[in-house]
Amino acid sequence: MLLLLLTLLTCCSLSVLGQLEESQFGDDFDFDLADFELDIAPRRVPRQVKTMLTKETKPHIQELSIKTTIISRYAFTAVYCAMLNRHSAAADGVFQFQIPAGAYVSNFTMIIGGRVYQSEVRPKEKRVKQESGRARNKESGDASPEPEVEVFRMAASIPGRNRAIFLLTYEELLQRRLGRYEHVTSLRPLQLVSRLSLDVTIVDHSPVTDLQVLPLNKGRSTNAATGPNAPKTPAKTEPPVTTVIKKEKNVCRITFSPNIVQQAKITTNGILGDFVIRYDVQRDMGIGDIQVLNGHFVHYFAPKDLPVVPKNVVFVIDTSASMLGTKIRQTKDALFTILKDLRPGDRFNFISFSNRIKVWQPNRLVAVTPNNVRDAKKFIYMLGPTGGTNIDGAIQTGSSLLRDYLQSPEASPNSVSLIIFLTDGRPTVGEVQPTAILGNTRSAVQEKFCIFTIGLGNDVDYRLLERMALENCGMMRRIHEDADASAMLKGFYDEIGTPLLSDIRINYTEDSVQYVTQHLFTNYFNGSEIVIAGKLTNRSAESLRVQVTASNNDRSIVLETDVPLRHREMETEKHVRAATAAMENGAKTPGSAVAQGLGAALGLIAEDFVEHVWGFLSVKDGLRSRLRSKTSSEREGHIQQVTNVSLTYNFLTPLTNLVVEKPEVLADGTMAPAPTTPPSGGDANELPADADDGKPQKPDGKPGSQTSSTNNRIGKVERRPAKKSITFSKTSADGDPHFVVEFPLSKLTVCFNINGEPGHVLRLVSDHKHSGVTVNGKLIGAPAPPGSHKQQRTYFSTITIVVDRPRRAYIEVTPKKVILDGRDRMVLPCHSTVSVDSGALSVSIVGKSNVTVTVGGNIVFVILLHQYKNPAPYQRDHLGFYIGDSKGLSQHCHGLLGQFLYEEVGLAELPAESDSKPSTVLKVKDRSVPVVQKSRRIYSGTQSVDCWFARNNAAKLIDGHYEDYLMSHMFDTGDWPHATNRV
Repeated sequence: MLLLLLTLLTCCSLSVLGQLEESQFGDDFDFDLADFELDIAPRRVPRQVKTMLTKETKPHIQELSIKTTIISRYAFTAVYCAMLNRHSAAADGVFQFQIPAGAYVSNFTMIIGGRVYQSEVRPKEKRVKQESGRARNKESGDASPEPEVEVFRMAASIPGRNRAIFLLTYEELLQRRLGRYEHVTSLRPLQLVSRLSLDVTIVDHSPVTDLQVLPLNKGRSTNAATGPNAPKTPAKTEPPVTTVIKKEKNVCRITFSPNIVQQAKITTNGILGDFVIRYDVQRDMGIGDIQVLNGHFVHYFAPKDLPVVPKNVVFVIDTSASMLGTKIRQTKDALFTILKDLRPGDRFNFISFSNRIKVWQPNRLVAVTPNNVRDAKKFIYMLGPTGGTNIDGAIQTGSSLLRDYLQSPEASPNSVSLIIFLTDGRPTVGEVQPTAILGNTRSAVQEKFCIFTIGLGNDVDYRLLERMALENCGMMRRIHEDADASAMLKGFYDEIGTPLLSDIRINYTEDSVQYVTQHLFTNYFNGSEIVIAGKLTNRSAESLRVQVTASNNDRSIVLETDVPLRHREMETEKHVRAATAAMENGAKTPGSAVAQGLGAALGLIAEDFVEHVWGFLSVKDGLRSRLRSKTSSEREGHIQQVTNVSLTYNFLTPLTNLVVEKPEVLADGTMAPAPTTPPSGGDANELPADADDGKPQKPDGKPGSQTSSTNNRIGKVERRPAKKSITFSKTSADGDPHFVVEFPLSKLTVCFNINGEPGHVLRLVSDHKHSGVTVNGKLIGAPAPPGSHKQQRTYFSTITIVVDRPRRAYIEVTPKKVILDGRDRMVLPCHSTVSVDSGALSVSIVGKSNVTVTVGGNIVFVILLHQYKNPAPYQRDHLGFYIGDSKGLSQHCHGLLGQFLYEEVGLAELPAESDSKPSTVLKVKDRSVPVVQKSRRIYSGTQSVDCWFARNNAAKLIDGHYEDYLMSHMFDTGDWPHATNRV
């Protein structure tokens, strides 16, 4: 994902980088507030602020821009940070940013001295213990966030009188708790920033309700008192100064941009706090909200207005000596409040443990009555911290108590049973081995109830508590040392204190979906949400059958419906367009060209949000399954699955590392020379057009000095002016799709149609065994125009070019973006003009016009981009595929187009029968194909070509039958079934 941002950065603001290069060698580096590009007159800057800026010795953050797009509760965030080293000596610039605990970093890039240092996600290897406790490479940095504090940190040396740009992106699925979603952005740059801006866009399929922006929270982190477990916010709260909220029905935009003086009024140390947005969406009763996009679906299920299910709850509370003081006092306060919230139908009990275990009401769970609540308060009041920590004994006692109650005639068959376990330490008494404790817990629970664990403070075995909860259908929460434990404990209870459903099972049409994330759930609590994602097996299916079964109090619930897939996809595409438009508008806000480009990039990325939800949930499910694994082989299987998905989506997870090269700075404070490598075959940066003057281009397109070259690991990325004319072959597949084949030796042009089905993948070029090149195209459907004899139209929505020599690489083209996976994976927007050389493959894009792909210098494909501003119902954005240069393809090449590249054909006239006219046949490969004369428009309708048309899906013209050219997927490089193009 960040590669798209990186490309936009390079394309949209090479001129900005040029300006940086000019300034870094300038002589005028006297301190002046104008260098900080303030949006206020210098005379209005308080003397205190001037003094702080003057005394600053570390690199100054000139700009910090954070842009987030939340589309249907899935948030994409891009952070842009520009630092200036004003001194002649090199200085360490430290980029540090807190990310939400549940988010995954998706990439990180540095641009220092005009060079790009891009991160790479790699599988995590077993580390050898070193003195530092972490393996490190002098040549690279391990940018894994700290697991407990969720801080991403990277230090890099910035040459003297130079600047550095840091780009970080991360993704997260917002969880619904207590009836609301919460998005938190950490604003802790640790210094005053010249230009600080935060831009959050919320787009949802359903109307947005209850939108609220809270005052800045200066707590320790997002896991402290800012989360959903925090105490309820007062009804009247003012958002931070300069906050602007624009709300429509389904789209909301929140901006926050305090200038440097306004920041100083909030704080002088650069820790502004957490910017918190809370909201919910309007939801209807029934099966839930299902969204479909690009072969994936996501299902949000959050029923409401259901009767509450009674619960059986046992509170197991740590009273060891380490709980003395604030911890035990806050725990008692929370338990007193929780007692008030128990319902008449509930059953409960309390257990305290240290090295001794005390049960308030032995051998039973009691009803919620005034007398029982009064006696429970006395028990809680008398709790006194002392002794060690017998975690295993406490869990065994609580499990036995709850298990015996469930076997008694008093227990309600449809009640929800759970243990709430709180500790502030590690096991010191009884069984102390975590694996043994987990095994004993599983045996005691017997899958009859759930365990919810709470870790209080910093000296807790969080991994033990997490596994204990996950293995027993519960959840784990952390309460940091300086957090409000009382409020968070009460908040956690509020989340799980109102069960509405149990034993939830969500099923989909068996042969219509594959790779569905978790779809069995033990409980559903009021105010939460169940989210499932999956891949569609058959994209052209009319509908998807969805069935939800669950238990509620004394009855079973069954919900069933048929979801119209095409209608849902059109609806999803509609609000994706709204997200894209909103972010493009956000790109027009003040700030550097680079920061502005982040908004447009996020809007483009949002087009794949459903697939990203699937990838995100797949990783979460796999990590939970890994923790629950009972054998090493089962564990290794989950590790491999999570690693593969993490690498596919470039996620930094517990099983991957994010490694980035660091710049080398010489002793005099300047950058070391960039390494050079010989160029690969062919000039990958030339667009197929009129001859250029051969002179290197400046960022503005004028002849002059070379542009800044990027790190050769990702190839050269250059912006070039669009050329006026493009000449390439007529051999193509364009339009509906209409195929045209040019036979230069025979001086003939032949054309034919392929009437495929939406979702079909057609083999266009197949030369896998020889040149290593394969081209596939995927069809998308559209209604036929009024009055047409056809029932539907089909167009190419995606073209994939796979190359296997010298290394495997591919390019995937859609009307909106190009994915290039060569030396590194990058995503290029089709609205920009850019060239990229990535070794085996290179690509040149003329914005909103065409994409040229060059393989090895002697194979060229040109893909036309057909886009509509206001499409009619029968129109779809689509692609046209043209073969520009086929010299590098072998004579064994095949495919719907490839099989004709080295053929000669001829025409013959058959004698007329009775009164009919003579008919014309095409002689190809010893076959006679009836043809008629037609005219075809090509090159986006700019030219017409006369051709001989073969009817009936090119019967007899092509080898074999249409079905022989259908591929199983876009990256299928299988051989032609008949092994050769000669039949």
